[in-house]
Amino acid sequence: MADEVVLLDFWASPFGMRVRIALAEKGINYEYKEEDLRNKSPLLLQSNPVHKKIPVLIHNGKPIAESLIAVQYIDEVWNDASPLLPSDPYQRAQARFWADYVDKKIYEIGRNIIWKKNEEREAAKKEFIDCLKLLEEQLGDKTYFGGDKLGYVDIALVPFYTWFKGYETLGNFNIESECPKLIAWAKRCLQKESVSKSLHDQDKIYESIVEIRKKLGIE
Repeated sequence: MADEVVLLDFWASPFGMRVRIALAEKGINYEYKEEDLRNKSPLLLQSNPVHKKIPVLIHNGKPIAESLIAVQYIDEVWNDASPLLPSDPYQRAQARFWADYVDKKIYEIGRNIIWKKNEEREAAKKEFIDCLKLLEEQLGDKTYFGGDKLGYVDIALVPFYTWFKGYETLGNFNIESECPKLIAWAKRCLQKESVSKSLHDQDKIYESIVEIRKKLGIE
């Protein structure tokens, strides 16, 4: 029997983009279901009753919530091609550490650049650049974070590249001048079809951010 794979997602979500990249890397066919986050579907609420958030991967009727957990699940279930996590236990632990760092730092600090004002935004901008520089150090001279092939940390981080225009424009700074190796890495990732077809255009993401800010009365 063929696998039935469904992804509950929202187009601009960097977390959903992770799962899309992982599925594309494995060559898995799936049904994409766009969610209205202001009017969540009964399927989403049933599939993720704890957090009620996207993305949710549903494999043969069984839901897997949280993007990094879903990416690990995809790697374990479809383990015959394009491994995403290293086989070495120590390297695998390190990959999980840095992916978790992206969640706890890049996402949270990036939110403050977009939604906060004045001093809070300036503080977030400085911390954001420091975090990116630390990630750039981890990348070093490697093609990808995992070495020669796109891997778990790359998939965790590269979706946030689509939000960089929003961070830069609202924070009034330039990421490439601060972290040129990281931007070169992101552009390398985008040369892969699994990435380019899973990510949305920075301009479209930025327009969405501006629209939401106006609705919230943030100027």
